[in-house]
Amino acid sequence: MKMDKQNKKELTAAYKERKITGGVYAIVNSTTGKMLILSARDLQGSKNRFGFSQKTNGCMNLKLQDDWKKYGSDAFRFEVLEELTKKESQTAEEFEEDIRTLHELWMEKLSDKDLY
Repeated sequence: MKMDKQNKKELTAAYKERKITGGVYAIVNSTTGKMLILSARDLQGSKNRFGFSQKTNGCMNLKLQDDWKKYGSDAFRFEVLEELTKKESQTAEEFEEDIRTLHELWMEKLSDKDLY
């Protein structure tokens, strides 16, 4: 199916105008309670990659690999800790910096937990 130019322009514009949501998330080992704290500019993409890793039983992060093999992929869950929506006025670099800062705050907040 060929896409006409107008349809392609509309799809491109919609893609550029989509709401970008990043933030901080944890991969939690439900068996041990141990957590890996991560951040991303695209939370949905990270969640999708995690879901794919679970379905294919392929560990997505080297820090989790030993426990992933030991307990299995179903022992892990994806948990969003805090979301951050990119403002129209923000550059990609500014948004990235905000996410980095948010990640550091969560690392401090969870410093007493068992982390990977």
